[in-house]
This record gives sequence, structure tokens and C-alpha cells, in this order.
Amino acid sequence: MTRPLNIAYSPCPNDTFVFDALAHGRVPGAPELAVTFADIDLTNGMAERGEFDVLKVSYAVLPWVLEEYALLPCGGALGRGCGPLVLTRQAADLAGKTVAVPSERSTAYLLFRLWAAAEVPGGVGEIVVLPFHEIMPAVRDGKVDAGLVIHEARFTYQDYGLRCLADMGEHWELTTGLPIPLGAIVAKRSLGEEALRGLAAAIRASVLMAWDDPEASRPYVLEHAQEMDPKVADQHIGLYVNEFTADLGEDGYAAVRGLLTRAAAEGLVPPLGRDALRFV
Repeated sequence: MTRPLNIAYSPCPNDTFVFDALAHGRVPGAPELAVTFADIDLTNGMAERGEFDVLKVSYAVLPWVLEEYALLPCGGALGRGCGPLVLTRQAADLAGKTVAVPSERSTAYLLFRLWAAAEVPGGVGEIVVLPFHEIMPAVRDGKVDAGLVIHEARFTYQDYGLRCLADMGEHWELTTGLPIPLGAIVAKRSLGEEALRGLAAAIRASVLMAWDDPEASRPYVLEHAQEMDPKVADQHIGLYVNEFTADLGEDGYAAVRGLLTRAAAEGLVPPLGRDALRFV
């Protein structure tokens, strides 16, 4: 009997919604999964160390892991109107200011650096890495001047008395016309081409099953949503699970390559090889 695939993804509603059917054995013929929950900053490190068979990671970490892992064409998070936000209490100018970010290996951070290179003459000041759920309180309490936030924070930041200084996704879309690449699903190349194709098909089937019967995934989503309001969880899923989750397609791949090519030109990531994003 083949062993379960070790997979790590976040407890966020979009991931639990996507993987519910697959994780609970409801996708016919799919491989069995052994699931670990971890936030994206942790899974990025896991991928760099080659610790799991399958991982949800930031697109920003791909240049460091694509030799060992293949990018799957489904299951991830891209979209429009769903980018990270820069939040402040008062500051309108980030030049020389302290900014909290969720990870320096995150897609959010790449988008922020590309925005800052164009919009903050002289550059920002110190970058402080904090868990994403600590960023808004840190900005509210004056521990940092600004914060880069992701996930459901775009729906709740006003509760902290904060304002949106800039929308990284809006800047990306205006300058490229492409969707915003956020989170990717990668799997070890050593699994073999047949297993990788089967895994991609199973993930796509899990996405389609979640869309066909959203209520089936609801207990799994809310169990891991960290006391999130169910309405916010629904907004989260609606924003981050879309046609690109089922299939990256031409625009999805163009967005990923565009982000990583621009980031490499700024010296933020190593350059991609020509066929680095090829699935199998």
C-alpha cells in the first residue's frame, strides 16, 4: 500500500475549502493525504528545506524551490482585487518609516517592494517581520509606522482604527493588467510525472466538488478559521478561490512569470530558468 502524501497548507478558509473533499477521501481515486496546518511563512521554509511532499507556498519562494518542487497548475490563489494592503494610523509617507511585513519571502513582500520602488522616493526604513495576525495591533499601538497585511485583514482593518495607504494588488493590476499571484501549490518532482498529474487532477476535482456543494466544506472551514466570523470566512473564500484556483491558464502563468521576472530585475529573487514553471 502506498503511503499518504505529506501535505502542509494554511488553516485559512480558502485552503480548507479547496482541500476539504481531497483531505476527507471524497475524491475518487485520489491519493491519501496526511495534512499539517501551518501559516505561509512556515510552509515557505518547509519548501526550502524539502520537508513535505506537497505544500502551499508563496509564489515569491518559487525561485528557491523549483529544482526540487514542481508548480502545480491548480489549487493556489491568484485573483483580482485581492492584493495585500499597506495600513497606517496617520502616516501618508513611508520614506524612512518602519514597516511590519508577514515574511520577506512572501508574495506580499515582493509586491510591496515593487510598489515602494516606484512610489516611495528614498525608500522605506526598517522592515520588521511579524506573524500576520500581530501586524494590525502593532500598527494600532504605534510599535511600527505601517503594516503590510494579507488574508481577511482587508475586511477587518477598520476595526483597528487603521486606514489603507495603498493597495498592492491595485498597483500590480494597473501596471501589468494581470491577476495578482499570491499562493502556489508545489509538489516534489521525485513523486514522478504520473503521480504529479494524478495529484493535480485530484486537487482540481476537490475544487470543483467544493463549488458544487459549498456546505459540505463548511464544518472543515469553520473548524480551522481561528474564530473568524462566518461571513468573513465566506468573503475570504469568494475572493481567493476563483477560476485560477481550478486552472492557472495563460493569464495565471503570465502573472507568475511577470512577478518573478520583475522581482529578479530588482534583485529581490534569483532569476528563473526558462522552463522553471513547466509542470511536467
